[in-house]
Amino acid sequence: MTPPVVLELRAVSKSFAATQALKDMSLSILPGEIHAIVGENGAGKSTLIKIMTGVHQPDSGDILIEGQPVTLRTTEAAQAAGIAAIYQEPMVFPDLNVAENIFISNRAKGAFMHWRTLYGEAEALVAQLGVALDVRRAAAGLTLAEQQSVEIARALSLRVKVLIMDEPTASLSAHEVARLLSIAQALKAQGIAVIYISHRLDEIFRIADRVTVIRDGQHISTRPIAEVTEAGMVREMVGRAIDSFAVKTAANPVGEVALSVHNLGRAGVFRGVTFDLAKGEVLCLAGLVGARRTDVGLALFGIAPATEGRIHLHGQDLQIQSPRRAMDLGIAYVSEDRRKLGLAMALPIFANISLASLRKLLGVFGLIDRKAERAMAEGYRKQLDIRSADTLIDVGKLSGGNQQKVMLAKWLETKPKVLIFDEPTRGIDVGAKAEVHGIIRKLAAEGVAIIVISSDLPEVLALADRVLVMREGRQAGLLDIAEASQERVISLAAGTGDRVAA
Repeated sequence: MTPPVVLELRAVSKSFAATQALKDMSLSILPGEIHAIVGENGAGKSTLIKIMTGVHQPDSGDILIEGQPVTLRTTEAAQAAGIAAIYQEPMVFPDLNVAENIFISNRAKGAFMHWRTLYGEAEALVAQLGVALDVRRAAAGLTLAEQQSVEIARALSLRVKVLIMDEPTASLSAHEVARLLSIAQALKAQGIAVIYISHRLDEIFRIADRVTVIRDGQHISTRPIAEVTEAGMVREMVGRAIDSFAVKTAANPVGEVALSVHNLGRAGVFRGVTFDLAKGEVLCLAGLVGARRTDVGLALFGIAPATEGRIHLHGQDLQIQSPRRAMDLGIAYVSEDRRKLGLAMALPIFANISLASLRKLLGVFGLIDRKAERAMAEGYRKQLDIRSADTLIDVGKLSGGNQQKVMLAKWLETKPKVLIFDEPTRGIDVGAKAEVHGIIRKLAAEGVAIIVISSDLPEVLALADRVLVMREGRQAGLLDIAEASQERVISLAAGTGDRVAA
């Protein structure tokens, strides 16, 4: 007997001006299943979510809930029909407590509330998720994972039938990821359908019952997870084979030492970091959340300067007290936070690419040579395959992978000698990730000394010549790629293995 379908899309299409975001998209979701949806950035996943949650209405096609056609004109209408979503960045009200956040969208509670009942019901919802959370606690102090639990409990309070999880683990630690996946399994056991969207393919294989691949706004395939292979899934996502994620087994040939760091530290944050970085070498900083890897990058770029230790750059003993000083010395920093620290989303591509190099573009009377600026940006658009018709489009309208390329172009124009990448592929799809990896390898081959800070161990092992492992603000080990493995790196990061002398 075929299981009933809780949510179905039939030949749904959606366009924005000349852009066809979805074309004849058909999809069926079963109750009590975890259904993964995968695709590159720009494949149409976001538009699909917004149609299912009432943010956008389709131009054509039908939406059915439990076999009945529905029109979802608002998010409230979608919630009333039993569809809700949680996102990478949870939406909680910091000045309210957990229980108030859980029931804030629940109009069935009316204008007046019996507080003892409210807290009792909130505790019952949290218990359904198997998490320990004080419902009287202020939301302002919650971790990201706890905020997501609040949002899931909020969905349960609305008697959700379908819960969409959009990149829910992108900013979580390994422990928090495991807990979220357990929550997804608990929801499945209660008969709730979970639509799981993630670029992390290992998570898909851990929890999904079925997988749907979409590409260029179209449905490519839907299969039970037992019939899916990673290579086949990737091939369908990007329309070609991707082989750039193999573990690296030998270091690249490297040149003379470009950057030397000895006992680097910042009071109360990290200390004891020591390494030499050669021209053409890729040094990856690995570790668990809270290991303070990013703080090392911030110190080297002068955003949060070191208070102890020594930095030698091309043989000179230096102190780096500001980003301007770092840039003058040939150091560039590609931030993990594109929106807050990397790009001006409301500005066009060309203006973002030139941000770090405006002094080079000054012409007569100290004015920016706009012709030269746009020519330079156009060169990078072609070189890095930034997928946009021209450089006049606002960066905020690009996919995550293309935004990452714009941010990289900004720093490449400074002609860096040392380039620091902080989580270079966070939040971008597998095809864009392969392209970024290729760019990093090419820069190393050209003699740029590269530091990559990454939480993605397969990425670390694919890129690194050496791996520096951090634990609780200290250097736990320095491994040549030939001796590095996921087990060895995790052991050092967690403090469960023998210490490797740096």
